[in-house]
Amino acid sequence: MATLLYKLGRSAFRRRGRFLAGWLLLLALVGGGLAAFGSHLDSEATIPGSQAQKGIDILEKSLPSSTGVTAQIVFVAPRGSTVDDARYRSVIEKTVETAGGAPQVETAVDPFEAESVSADRRTAMAQVLYPVKRDALRDTSVEELERIAFDARSSGLQAEVGGTIYSTAGLEVGIGEVIGLAVAVVVLLVTFGSLLAAGLPLLTALLGLVVGLGGLLLVSNIATVSSTAPSLALMIGLAVGIDYALLILSRHRTQLASGMDPEESAGRATGTAGSAVVFAGLTVIVALCGLTVVGIPFLSVMGLAAAGTVLLSVLVAVTLLPALLGFAGARLRPRSGSRTDRRERATQDGHRRTGGERWARLVTRRPLVTVVAVVIGLGVMALPAAQLSLAMPDNGTAAPESTQRKAYDLISDAFGPGRNGRLLVLVQTDGADPGATAGTVARGIDDLGLPEVLSVSAPQTATDGRTAIVTVVPKAGPRADETVGLVRDIRAATPALADRTDSDVLVTGSTAAAIDVSDRLKDSLLPFAVIVVGLALLLLLLVFRSIVVPLKAAFGFLLSVAASFGAVVAVFQWGWLADRIGVPTTGPVFSFMPIVLMAVLFGLAMDYEVFLVSRMREEYVHTGRHGASVISGARHASRVVTAAALIMFAVFASFVTAEDLTLKPIALGLAVGILVDAVVVRMTLVPAILALVGERSWWLPRWLDRMLPDLDMEGAKLGAPTRPEDSGPAPAPPGRGNGTCPTIT
Repeated sequence: MATLLYKLGRSAFRRRGRFLAGWLLLLALVGGGLAAFGSHLDSEATIPGSQAQKGIDILEKSLPSSTGVTAQIVFVAPRGSTVDDARYRSVIEKTVETAGGAPQVETAVDPFEAESVSADRRTAMAQVLYPVKRDALRDTSVEELERIAFDARSSGLQAEVGGTIYSTAGLEVGIGEVIGLAVAVVVLLVTFGSLLAAGLPLLTALLGLVVGLGGLLLVSNIATVSSTAPSLALMIGLAVGIDYALLILSRHRTQLASGMDPEESAGRATGTAGSAVVFAGLTVIVALCGLTVVGIPFLSVMGLAAAGTVLLSVLVAVTLLPALLGFAGARLRPRSGSRTDRRERATQDGHRRTGGERWARLVTRRPLVTVVAVVIGLGVMALPAAQLSLAMPDNGTAAPESTQRKAYDLISDAFGPGRNGRLLVLVQTDGADPGATAGTVARGIDDLGLPEVLSVSAPQTATDGRTAIVTVVPKAGPRADETVGLVRDIRAATPALADRTDSDVLVTGSTAAAIDVSDRLKDSLLPFAVIVVGLALLLLLLVFRSIVVPLKAAFGFLLSVAASFGAVVAVFQWGWLADRIGVPTTGPVFSFMPIVLMAVLFGLAMDYEVFLVSRMREEYVHTGRHGASVISGARHASRVVTAAALIMFAVFASFVTAEDLTLKPIALGLAVGILVDAVVVRMTLVPAILALVGERSWWLPRWLDRMLPDLDMEGAKLGAPTRPEDSGPAPAPPGRGNGTCPTIT
């Protein structure tokens, strides 16, 4: 692997014009494709095989209006008045009539005819039905409905628009992301002490990100791409793109400071640090692709889209970056006598202890104490995770100042929280009267005496002569545990109701579908963890040819993810610092947060594992001294790992300020998880465990060693570079595959 990447790096350095032209051509093609075809993102979340999805599929054919998007226009009269007052009633009726003729609207239901007026007669709710899915609803249609509704405010009425016409996610870049990039620039400047060196990782990361996102948006024209996919791809691609370039560039600058020729240095940096980038990227890609095991299409698309962006980041780092190093030439060599030059030389020759080396010596002095302290500390951070509660987002999680959130709250206050999360009970007969059959089912649900049921409506029949629906309004909101329990209670009773009426009975609708998504995700966590972690550990086994290192990596990941879950619960459920980061409401965390966070954090945690331990392994291969290799690896890698972690933390923390509330908890969990994993787990726990285990850290059974291919990620076949302190021949590399450890002197 190292030899192949070494040749690739030197080739890119020599033929830099061709490599750069190739990437610019790809960028132009993607840009041209977007200009010509645009994009078509889909906000629908289907759950194949679930009861709710089966019901939705039936209703799409038999009663399409029940599965299209809906809007509610909520009118509230001033205090001391009612909507029955002649002037207000006239305005409401006229507004509803006008809304019925708005673009894409099928019908608008008068609240007085439908008796959708609150008990105190101050609030009226008009239903507006669209016979299309959310992805087919034009933004201009939503804006026109808002304009019509808001015109009623001139009469003194409060008018707000809510409903499923509003998507809960989307790709938006705001000031937070700009601040995150600014922090990344500062970290790069401090790390390299050069504007040119700091600019290269940003340039390559942004080019790879633009190509990746552009390609994803183009793919949305021929395949279903969820509206949340670009947001996750943007966040992950930006972070790893900068970090991967940073790792290679840092190695290149260190080698230039020692006097190495720029072309040789570019090839060697690509061969050694580039190998770490490739395998780190593979672990991220494996983890993200593992989201497909869940069986939820929109989540699979999110994972595959982010994985594609990571793949591009890796390709940019090992092809475009060496080409740009060729253009920069010797200008990237730290100026003789400069602070950067002194630091790089000190790091290279080991004559002066760096902060990373001092920290590694401290945590390995009493390794058992360090391990126990880290485990206890992260265990305390993880305590809130025991109360993690999951649900899907809705308008109740929107920003408080938005019209959809105001409409949601007004409906909850006037009609009860359950009106925002009605359940549809589908009844399908084979020859019998569907209306009469559904009536029997409705009475059966009533007879159950379920305390969480607010009301059960009269049946609504479809045009196919076989299907009818009964609407059940819960007392609690759609994300409440009581509503989840109600859905399960009704479903437990439906087999008996179906037998009694000789029909098929399904509990469906958006609320039931959201509950099915949550259940599917919970059931998928264990197989996901087994498959993804298993594959990633196999990669680490191939890379490090060790049993201890992969197991230690997995243990550290579990500590990091538990701590990040604890932080998410503390903020999004307990409300700690919620106002500071713009969390509009506390409550259950979005259902796909745990599995997405696990996938991304596992991949990124393995990044740091590869960055740090590969340098230790490289030193060990070249010297055969275990203890010294742990300290030396920390000395060489700590600065770049710290810089990479700070950049990732800044990028993820910047997304915590985004309006996309499906992304906020993921961003916060990743920001906390990255900081914990890099500083506490990789920089503290890893050296301590390696010191505690000793030489057995690199042990591999002889039979397994013969089975595994030698990938040479450490660059042993490239030969050790000549260093000024070498006064004699370097010790022979330790033997491999004998089932024992070499004698350490």
